[in-house]
Amino acid sequence: MTTILVTGGHGQLASCIKDVEKQYDDLDVIYTDFLELDICDLNQVQAFFKARKQINYCINCAAYTAVDKAETEVDKAFDINAKGAKNLALACNEYGVVLIHISTDFVFDGEKTEPYTEIDVANPISIYGSSKLQGEVEIQHILKEHFIIRTSWLYSEYGQNFMKTMLRLAETRDEISVVCDQIGTPTYAGDLAEVILTIIDSKSESYGIYHYSNEGVASWYDFAKAIFKYSMQNIKLNKISTEDYPTPAKRPLYSVLDKEKVKGVMSLLIPNWETSLEVAITHFVKA
Repeated sequence: MTTILVTGGHGQLASCIKDVEKQYDDLDVIYTDFLELDICDLNQVQAFFKARKQINYCINCAAYTAVDKAETEVDKAFDINAKGAKNLALACNEYGVVLIHISTDFVFDGEKTEPYTEIDVANPISIYGSSKLQGEVEIQHILKEHFIIRTSWLYSEYGQNFMKTMLRLAETRDEISVVCDQIGTPTYAGDLAEVILTIIDSKSESYGIYHYSNEGVASWYDFAKAIFKYSMQNIKLNKISTEDYPTPAKRPLYSVLDKEKVKGVMSLLIPNWETSLEVAITHFVKA
């Protein structure tokens, strides 16, 4: 039996892990949120691990993800995304636990015009991106046995995300304007959950940083257009530029992730983002 601790246990990725883990017979998964385990409190983290010495893996889904709010809640963002990651790494190191940590395409500045690889230099342009990068650095300094998975534009039928926001807006609006000059790849959290559990099931020791998103490239406008196509909503969509929609936090204009490493090491076939979006919308409509 493999015992897994999942932090951020009520978030969208953890909810997808709950769905996917049903395919496995040999997993004992413990889900916690901040009320049960505050990752910002090292004493609490160490006590939690000490009381459950059988933990084999920790999947850190806990994160401060309010990108714009982070610009004014700097300490909170760094507490959760950097200090929290550090505390988990310290406890994992002490108790022989493998850490699987979820990071983001926002560690990059978006100045490239071709997909970012794991060895490209990170240069975040927001507080959120900076806090997530600091979390990566802390883990790498403390713990050899880690997988850092950078992903992008995460969505699902659970939690708060772009797909659900668009579907909610469609209930009350006939017309929506969406940014068309930020380019990346939507990623279905259900697919990422499968990859995480594949890593665990394979008992891989190919530790390090990996990029994972769905295949393909899209703008937020393209993403919205596909959401309304697959949900059969008749909405007028307008293209706008980043300049037309100013936000407190800067976003990378291009953040497509190169996935050759994860495909090679883990022998993955990655679905196209539109294929997975259709699946997610089907699940959401049924829910």
